[in-house]
Order: sequence, then structure tokens, then C-alpha cells
Amino acid sequence: MNIFRLVGDMLHLAAIFILLAKMLKQRSAAGISLKTQFLYALVFTTRYLDLLTRYVSLYNTVMKIFFLATSWHICYLMRSKSPWKATYDRENDTFRIRYLIIPCVVLALIFHRESIHELQEVFWTFSEYLEAVAVLPQIFLLEYTERYDALTSHYLFALGAYRLFYVFNWIYRYATDGTVLWVSVVAGVLQTVLYVDFFYHYLKQVVRRAKQKYDLAN
Repeated sequence: MNIFRLVGDMLHLAAIFILLAKMLKQRSAAGISLKTQFLYALVFTTRYLDLLTRYVSLYNTVMKIFFLATSWHICYLMRSKSPWKATYDRENDTFRIRYLIIPCVVLALIFHRESIHELQEVFWTFSEYLEAVAVLPQIFLLEYTERYDALTSHYLFALGAYRLFYVFNWIYRYATDGTVLWVSVVAGVLQTVLYVDFFYHYLKQVVRRAKQKYDLAN
């Protein structure tokens, strides 16, 4: 494992911990898109089917189980458990995710690697395509409500940075051993591009808050 993948994994972990900390500390799901969380749960479920057939390493197994468990747990809290169910902004979380899922299914059926485990490969490819666009409901919710609270913003920043470092990981792997998974590269670049507008708003927030603290200090 190279440093870019390790940093990416740590940023991904940080994003989940930030989101869970926000929900548990504030006892609220305000500003969080359940549709994005469901899409991520679907991503991990279809990607990690190899947990049943292949062992890579303890690190790999623990990370997969962590992402599966936390993603479905977040969905459970927001859908069924008070007070998160009551504070979830259902009225504004209206992105029609079928327009994301169906094209990803079609693309995965057409464009996937040849393998003796072809069905599993289709599910993995589907998860790569879906992860690229899974954040869209969350971004649309933030843009619509303009509720850029600090912890939700930090969560999205960590998610975007995780994908950016995975792009660096693929570049490094191609440069060192010629390995390249074009599905992952294209999906990762697309996902990073989708974060550009959010990164702009995030940096504006950071600068504004730093300026406010400076003004108060003086």
C-alpha cells in the first residue's frame, strides 16, 4: 500500500467519524441527506461482496466491515430512530436517486472487466460508478437550504479529499507498475470534479470564520 492510498483511507475514516460525531453530539440529522447515505450504503454493499469469497488482509477486511456497518447504521438512525428521524429534513431531501442508480446499472452491465466472477465484477463496477455521483443529493440539499454548518462541511471536505488522494494513488500505481483500472480512474476524477463548487464554498467559509476570529481578537 502506498502513502496516497493510506492517506485516502484515513480521510475516508475521518469523514465517517465526523458525521457520526455530529449526529451523536448534536442529537440531530439536520443538514444530512439520507439519500446520499443510502447510496453510500448501496455502494459498499455491492463493492464488498468479495468479503464472502476472498481474504486480502486484516486491514482490508476491517475497513470493509467498518464502512458497511457505519453506512447502514447511519441510515437506520435517520430513518427509524428518534431524535434523528424527527430532525431529518425530508421535505428538502428530494433528489430523485433513481436517475443516478439506473444509469449506473446500465453502464456497469455494458462496461466492466472480464472475469470468471462476472456477476461480482458487474456489482463492483456499479459501485464505482455510483460512488462518483452518490454525493449529489447531499450537495443539492446544502445548495437548496444554504445550511453550510461546520461539521457537515468538514465531512464533505474529508470525503472529497479522500477521492482526490485515491486519484493520486492511481497515478502513482500507473507510474510505478503500469497498473490502471480505468473505471476507478474515470469515476474518481468525476467525483472529484463534482466537489469543486463545494470546495469553493468551503474555503470561503474557512476564510470568513478566520477573519471573524481575527477581528474579534483585535
